[in-house]
Amino acid sequence: MKSYASSAQLCTILLITGLTISNTFAQSLKENPSIDEKVKKFLSGQSHNWHDMNIPASDGQLLYDLIIKGNYKSALEIGTSTGHSGIWIAWALSKTGGKLITIDIDEGRYRTALENFKKAGLSEYIDARLADAHSLVKELKGPFDFVFSDADKDWYKNYFIDLEPKLEVGGCFTAHNISAAGRGYGGGQAEFLEYIRSLKNYETTVNTGGGGVSISYKRAEK
Repeated sequence: MKSYASSAQLCTILLITGLTISNTFAQSLKENPSIDEKVKKFLSGQSHNWHDMNIPASDGQLLYDLIIKGNYKSALEIGTSTGHSGIWIAWALSKTGGKLITIDIDEGRYRTALENFKKAGLSEYIDARLADAHSLVKELKGPFDFVFSDADKDWYKNYFIDLEPKLEVGGCFTAHNISAAGRGYGGGQAEFLEYIRSLKNYETTVNTGGGGVSISYKRAEK
């Protein structure tokens, strides 16, 4: 003969089960800190160590916010340096379910970036390439929905021209060290900014805080 638990007994069983699951989950969080906690701790500990052509934290936050807002998933970074910007980008992509390809030509910076990505807990979201971006950018198939250009400034326009057909409509192309007038820390910014502003299917603004970031959204051609 089958026996059935009373409503009170069933509620007690469910409560105990729920508490057990909750405690297990809490213990799991304690033993395996979330990505947010790990990244924040790493960035906090490294806040004064980002030299060698890295972006300031305010620009990292800007890139993070752009990716979250656009729900971007396929990102490309030209100019890894030692990984500060890549960490901000990959951190955002960990939330959207995306991945970053990042390129640097210098082996020392590349190796350091790999270590930093690992320490930040973001390696699985990053495909770091040691290569000459002048060649590799042409070879990448895409498509991409987010690009951050922070390599040789006199090549900014060329990078954009190579990547424009691979950038999805609604995608965002950003470039570092850009002022509202197009001037910056090296040649090429003015030419790049003038060119991208001339395109009718791109809407471009410049964030003048931090190191200066141009933000260009690709729209459907009418």
